[in-house]
Amino acid sequence: MPKHFARIAAAASLAGVVATTTTVVGPLPHADAACNNVEVIFARGTTEAPGIGRVGQAFVDALRNNVGNRSVGTYAVNYPATYDFLAAAQGANDASARIQQVMANCPNTRLVLGGYSQGAAIVDVVSSVPFPAVGFDNPLPPEAVDHIAALAVFGNPTAKVGVPLTASPAYGPKAIDLCNDNDPVCSGGNDVAAHRGYGPGSPQVIQAAAFAAGML
Repeated sequence: MPKHFARIAAAASLAGVVATTTTVVGPLPHADAACNNVEVIFARGTTEAPGIGRVGQAFVDALRNNVGNRSVGTYAVNYPATYDFLAAAQGANDASARIQQVMANCPNTRLVLGGYSQGAAIVDVVSSVPFPAVGFDNPLPPEAVDHIAALAVFGNPTAKVGVPLTASPAYGPKAIDLCNDNDPVCSGGNDVAAHRGYGPGSPQVIQAAAFAAGML
């Protein structure tokens, strides 16, 4: 197994474990016309360039094909996406801040949270699934559950230790946590290619998009 995947797997076992079009970073205007019907907040995987990443874009494209004429915006979670997995806390804080920003300024926008690999762990943190994200200090308010319609993650490290996103007390019923057979990050397998297999047109992306669309 390549060294970087070995490090991910080791982090999963040791810690219980532990990208868009457009990223909006400023305050949103108080105007319904400026608000999307749906916003996907997606955290990219380790070492992917800033943005929602390859898996995130595939998921958003598939979701748009499932929601008719509803507008779908995107937000790329801002975090390093390096092998310093404890820095996932930065992503969790950023994702939570964005969720609360949309709640305040676009209350009718339905939110979909998503993540791939380390980005999936960020979604875990935000939704209160245990993950060693030291420094997470911006938890969601209870009313966020009424704004978040669905959560979808791929290659989730916490699933490897038996704590998938669906275990979240508040968000589990709205979540789908997908792991390819033999993906070494989210299962006991050792097929590195399986972890890279959540791309455009993959069954997992199609399944997740259909699930999320059904929850909107």
